[in-house]
Amino acid sequence: MEAIGRFLHILLQPDNIPIAGMLILVLFFTWVGFRQALRNDRLIEQGREDEVLKEMQQ
Repeated sequence: MEAIGRFLHILLQPDNIPIAGMLILVLFFTWVGFRQALRNDRLIEQGREDEVLKEMQQ
């Protein structure tokens, strides 16, 4: 538990907060990208390639 406390102490220092926020945003948008890629792959497997662009534009 001491290691977690040290980590949080370093992370929550004012000059490190933007870095932590960026890390959260990178993880979120990576998840969104993989989720969309999986949807597109499923459409392609079903033979509905023409619907991929429509799905991306929604």
